[in-house]
Amino acid sequence: MYNDVLDAHEKSKDLENTLKDVSKELQNFNKEKEAIEKRQTVALKKHTELELDVKDLQEKNSGNIRAKEDAARQLEILEKEIQDSTIELGKIIPLHEDQIQKEKDIAMQIMEREKKLSILYQKQGRATQFSSKAARDKWLQKEIDDLEREQKLLDEIDRLEKELRDCDENINKRKSDITVFESGIAESFKGLNHFKLERDKLNLERKSLWTKENEITAEIDKLSAEVEKAEKNLDHAIPGDVRRGLNSVRKICREYNISGVHGPIIELLNCDEKFFTAVEVTAGNSLFHVVVENDDKSTQIIRHLNSQKGGRVTFIPLNRVKAPRITYPQSSDVIPLLKKLNFKHDYTPAFSQVFARTVICKNLDVASRVARTDALDCITLDGDQVSKKGSMTGGFYDHRRSRLSFTTVILFQFSGYLFLVVGACHIHLDALEFPPIVFAELVLQIDQKINELVAEQQKIDAKRAHDKSEIEQLKQDIANANKQKQLISKALTKKEKSVGDVQNQIEQLKASIATKNAEMGTELIDHLTPEEKKLLSDLNPEIKDLKEKLVACKTDRIETEARKAELDTNLTTNLRRRKQELEAVISAVDSDSLVGEAESKGQELSDAKMLVDDLTEQLRRVAENINDRMRQIKKIKDELNKLKSLEDEYERKLQEEAKELEQLLSKKNTYAAKEEEYAKKIRELGPLTSDAFEAYRRRNIKDLHKMLHRCNEQLQQFSHVNKKALDQYINFTEQREELQKRQAELDAGDEKIRELISVLDQRKDESIERTFKGVARHFREVFSELVQGGHGHLVMMKKKDGDHDDDEDEDGPREANPEGRVEKYIGVKVKASVFLLCHFKKKINVMFLPEGLWVSFTGQGETQSMKQLSGGQKTVVALTLIFAIQRCDPAPFYLFDEIDAALDPQYRTAVGNMIRRLADVANTQFITTTFRPELVKVADKIYGVTHKNRVSRVNVVSKEDALEFIEHDQTHNAE
Repeated sequence: MYNDVLDAHEKSKDLENTLKDVSKELQNFNKEKEAIEKRQTVALKKHTELELDVKDLQEKNSGNIRAKEDAARQLEILEKEIQDSTIELGKIIPLHEDQIQKEKDIAMQIMEREKKLSILYQKQGRATQFSSKAARDKWLQKEIDDLEREQKLLDEIDRLEKELRDCDENINKRKSDITVFESGIAESFKGLNHFKLERDKLNLERKSLWTKENEITAEIDKLSAEVEKAEKNLDHAIPGDVRRGLNSVRKICREYNISGVHGPIIELLNCDEKFFTAVEVTAGNSLFHVVVENDDKSTQIIRHLNSQKGGRVTFIPLNRVKAPRITYPQSSDVIPLLKKLNFKHDYTPAFSQVFARTVICKNLDVASRVARTDALDCITLDGDQVSKKGSMTGGFYDHRRSRLSFTTVILFQFSGYLFLVVGACHIHLDALEFPPIVFAELVLQIDQKINELVAEQQKIDAKRAHDKSEIEQLKQDIANANKQKQLISKALTKKEKSVGDVQNQIEQLKASIATKNAEMGTELIDHLTPEEKKLLSDLNPEIKDLKEKLVACKTDRIETEARKAELDTNLTTNLRRRKQELEAVISAVDSDSLVGEAESKGQELSDAKMLVDDLTEQLRRVAENINDRMRQIKKIKDELNKLKSLEDEYERKLQEEAKELEQLLSKKNTYAAKEEEYAKKIRELGPLTSDAFEAYRRRNIKDLHKMLHRCNEQLQQFSHVNKKALDQYINFTEQREELQKRQAELDAGDEKIRELISVLDQRKDESIERTFKGVARHFREVFSELVQGGHGHLVMMKKKDGDHDDDEDEDGPREANPEGRVEKYIGVKVKASVFLLCHFKKKINVMFLPEGLWVSFTGQGETQSMKQLSGGQKTVVALTLIFAIQRCDPAPFYLFDEIDAALDPQYRTAVGNMIRRLADVANTQFITTTFRPELVKVADKIYGVTHKNRVSRVNVVSKEDALEFIEHDQTHNAE
């Protein structure tokens, strides 16, 4: 029943531990659930944001596509309009040019005739215009120079054409640069997507590592708690000196790098749990014997153990032990214990030394038979032992305190810890050469990779933004170049328009120059030749007809030019500009970037969706685990309630059995009392024959009562006879012999005790005399030093047994009385002789008696009480005795409180010098308080005590300040 109660209690304890573990797991799952829910919330938020971003990008992309399609349709219509306008303009331009040429020809004819007419007029009036030939030639030269400057207009036209070509080249270069940047942006999108995929992959890997780290950390914490508990229980189960010894051996091997130490037996074996009890009972403390390679190793370790006082350890050197040869009985009920143990083959001698002579038997009967016939130690699985010498040992064994169980838990959990860490790091134990990589390092490496990818991504983003800005700048440059080109084209058109007139003017100027050159150097005349006059009369009508033709031609040209300008303006400022805008919309790089960005966001959305799905799945698994743990907790609680009910039932049964046992014990005590009573009555009957008990053993109570009644009636006839005389005689004789023997022992003990007392009294008196003589000698020396011309002695006062007279003995040995007992001491007398101030010598006897101190002035022959001495004399005698004791047995320090208060000046000086000498010679510290200068002068260090505002302070002062203070205090007291 008791074992059932223990089993139920053990199961309850195991279930409670399991409940704690499951509750802790439930708590961890709840925490994990909260963390996953938080991550799910963040992931859902990011998923929603990405959905909105993707939707916006898709709408933008769709808008761009629609815009491009609209732009393409508009561009098609626009190109048709441009083509029509260009065709019409192509028809108008030749007509306009013909009209211009015709107008130029007519104007040139008019100009020629007007020039000729002007020349004739000028020639006719030049004689009156200039006073001399030289003045005329100077004016002509000036005209020639002005006309030559007009030719620079052609150079200006060349410059404008060159600038126009430069603008075209610049525009083409900008367009090629835009193409390069657009391709770079497209490549950056590809790289950016790649880096994002790598980053997301590393993020998933890091999250996975975090999850594994949390799981393994929780498992390691659980294993560590179990190991710590098992180690604590194992420490309590191991003797203290053995535990300290094992710890010291590990420390010594680690510090001195000692190899060949395999460890204690308990750590080297492995077996089935059902054999734990048998193994522990068989081995006992041998489980903690340390197996070493050879005895040199054990000697080295023992030397360190002794020097460090590190406990006790028993070593088993493998080179010194041999496996004994044992013949085991061939029976199914007997199993050699050694065969049920698992250990390395190299340790066979050590394990054979401990377990080879023990076999496991089915029960105690088999064990007793095997131990008797085969001379082997036997043990059952319950731990009951039968020695080969015949002794049996057994009883209850608490398997809850099994040391093998604790060791197995420690080793198993440590192996489990290594398996968890190494397995998580994807490293095999066989290939493990270095400590496993810590999760934090792995996470740190992944963080570094993520940071590198983010940095590269940022670089790509920065480059893409830079390329975009460059493209915008190039587009702006192209627009500016186009504007500049238009301006140059307009200027060039104007210049080209003017160039015809200029060329006509140049031709006229050349003719005029030639004419003026021919005229230079000729004589001044004031009339025309006949030919010139005729020409002058014909030119005016011709000029009039030509001007009328010129007006008609100019009117046609202006109409044509107006239409040409309208078409040209429409093409330049409207149609072509709109075409450029539409082409810019169609070829815009933003659409490509939007497509790439949309693809990137789409990939991120897919990853976010996968993450949300993964977190949802994790949340589902955690919820299932939580529900499973809750079901386990409910099941465990139900089992605990059942076990609690079972324990209560067992407790009730145990109480009932305890009551029954109490009743049985009460009956047993009652029967024992009756047995004692009957035995007493038997003893009162006197001595009985040897067969008296056997003769009446089988008689019943009724027959015995009848026989007793008859015997009592017969005994009444012998009532005057002492029936117990013989027994009393024998009893008294035995008592006398016992008392005589005890008396002899007591007499011998008394003699030994008296002898011991005598020896102790003698040793005591010898010690007293030796100490007294030393103190007396130092008293004489000290007194003569303190009192100049004085003498002092210490006298021991003694009294013998039976003698009430006092006797004095100063230095002589004590004689024993006839009985061998040493004389008793009753006090010490002080004899002192001093010179008083009146210069006559008196002798003072100071006695330390039980009834007080007395002083005898031998000079007057009178005895006085100690109270009649002056304070200074009392102090001198007391200080002399103190210093004498100090010289005999010095103390580390002495504390005096104003010992010089009642001393005369010469005594204060002598005491101060004495204290100074004792402090220097005996290395003793004296601490004293004083208001006199003599002690201050010989002191090493002086402290002044002040009192202010109810607070005392102690400060170090100099000797001069102390003496000045004492002098001031004495002067103040005198006043």
